[in-house]
Amino acid sequence: MLRLIKGDLYKLQTDAVVIPVAEDAQLHENEQVIFLTEKTGTATEFRGAKGDELTLYNLPEVKSPRVIFLGLGKINKIDAESLRALCGRAVKKCIKSKLKNMIIAAPSSVKLGMETGEVLEPMLEGAFLGNHVFSKYKEEKKNRPLEKAGLYTEPQIMSVFSGLPLQVETVCAGTLLAREWVSTPSNYKKPEQFAKKISSAAGNENLAIKVFKNKYLIRLGFGAMVAVGAGSRNKPVFLILKYNPKGAKKTIALIGKGITFDSGGINLKPPGSLEDMKMDMAGAAAVAATLISAAKMKPKMRIIGAIPIVENMPSGDATRPGDIITGYNGKTIEINNTDAEGRLILADAISYVLKEERPDIMIDVATLTGACVIALGEKIAGLFSPDDELADKIIESAKKTGERCWRMPLPDDYREYLKSEFADISNMSSSRWGGAITAALFLSEFIKDTRWAHIDIAGPAYIKKETDYCGAGGTGFGVRLLCDLIQKL
Repeated sequence: MLRLIKGDLYKLQTDAVVIPVAEDAQLHENEQVIFLTEKTGTATEFRGAKGDELTLYNLPEVKSPRVIFLGLGKINKIDAESLRALCGRAVKKCIKSKLKNMIIAAPSSVKLGMETGEVLEPMLEGAFLGNHVFSKYKEEKKNRPLEKAGLYTEPQIMSVFSGLPLQVETVCAGTLLAREWVSTPSNYKKPEQFAKKISSAAGNENLAIKVFKNKYLIRLGFGAMVAVGAGSRNKPVFLILKYNPKGAKKTIALIGKGITFDSGGINLKPPGSLEDMKMDMAGAAAVAATLISAAKMKPKMRIIGAIPIVENMPSGDATRPGDIITGYNGKTIEINNTDAEGRLILADAISYVLKEERPDIMIDVATLTGACVIALGEKIAGLFSPDDELADKIIESAKKTGERCWRMPLPDDYREYLKSEFADISNMSSSRWGGAITAALFLSEFIKDTRWAHIDIAGPAYIKKETDYCGAGGTGFGVRLLCDLIQKL
C-alpha cells in the first residue's frame, strides 16, 4: 500500500495530491510543490495553521483532480507526531471522499531541522495507520481503505530509503492486527476462540506455538489463572509463541494480559464500566502482534510471547473475596477483590516463563488499573521498572513511535499495603490510593532477579472517538513501541 514516489509531480496519476503547509515558513524545496503552495495565498480561510484545510480542484498544471493543503502550524512546533497525524488526517479525508489513491508531498528535512528518516518514517506510519477501517460487523460498508498511498520525495532520497515503506508496513500491520482483535466483541473472542485467532496468524509466520488448556493448567499448578476463570463457562487458555533464530544469545520475554471480558467477577463492575471491557485483552493483542511482526523483521534475539487468556465472570463457581489461592510459583494469594484479576494471570505467566525460559529481559503489557488512567489520562501509559537502563530505552522508543510512556515510581514502603494476615500476599492494596503502583509492586513479587518492566496501557489501549490516525476502538498501542525496543535491546 505504501510507496515512495519521484518524478514530475504535475504528471503523476492520482486521485489527490496532499501538500503540508506551515503557518510561518516554506516547508518544501521542490519547485513544483512551492508553486502549488503559493496558490493558497488568495484563500483567506487558509493560513497553514494547525487543522487548516483547503482543497483546490482541476488546477490546469496538475493531472490530479484535486490538490489538498493541510496546515501544520508554526514550523518550530512541527515534530514526528505532527507529521504522523497530518498523514493520518489526509488519508481519512480521502477515504471519506471515496478516493482510491493519494500522494503526499514530503516536507524538506533541512527546512524542518530533522533527519530525513525522522520525516519519512512517521509520515508513512500515519498514512498506513490512518488507512484502517473496522467495519466487520456493519452490513453497509460506507468507507473503504485506500488502495495506495505514496510519499513524494527526491530521487536521491528514494535510493537511500527504498526499503522503508515495507519496514513500516510490517510493523504497522501488527498494530492493525492488534486493533482488530481488541475491537472484536467478547462473544467472538472467548478464550479458546481468541487463542485460535492468534495461533492462526502466528502459524503463518512459522512461530512455534504451545497451547495449554484448562485441565493441563490445573495439572501444572496455574492456580491463579484457573481461579480467575473459575466463574466462566469459557475456560482459560495459556498460549506461548516463540521466535527462536539460530545463534541467538539473548532472550526477551513479553507477557500480555488477555482478559477477553472483565465483568469484575463477584466484585461486579458498576454500569458504565462494563461496556468496553472487551478491550481488557489489549496487552495480549499487543504481545501477539509484536511476535508476528518480529518474525517478519527477523531480529537476532530470541523472543517469547506468553499470553494468558481468561474470561472473568461471576457465577456459583467463581472465586470469592476472601478466598486463598496458590500461584504457579507456590506463593499463596488472598483474594480481596476479584476485579484485581489481571495481576493474577500475569503472575502465573511470569512465574512459568521464568522457570521454563530463563529470559534475560521480561516486559509485561497490560490494561491493568483504572488508577493509571486517573494518574496519566487516556493517552499515556505508565511505565514501572527498577532497571534504569531498560526504562530509558523504553522511554526512547516511546518518544520515537509516539506511543507515550511516563515512568512511575516503585517505592518499597508501599509493599506494606499488599500484606495479608492469612496468605503470603494480597491481590489488593489495603489503601485506596496509588493503585497503579501497588499493582506493579504485586507483579514485582514474582519477578526474582530478572530485568523487568511493566507497562500499564489501561489509558491508551482503547478510544471512543477517532483520532487523526486511529478509528474508535482498539488502538494497537504497544506494537510499534515494542518492535522499536527490540531493535535497541
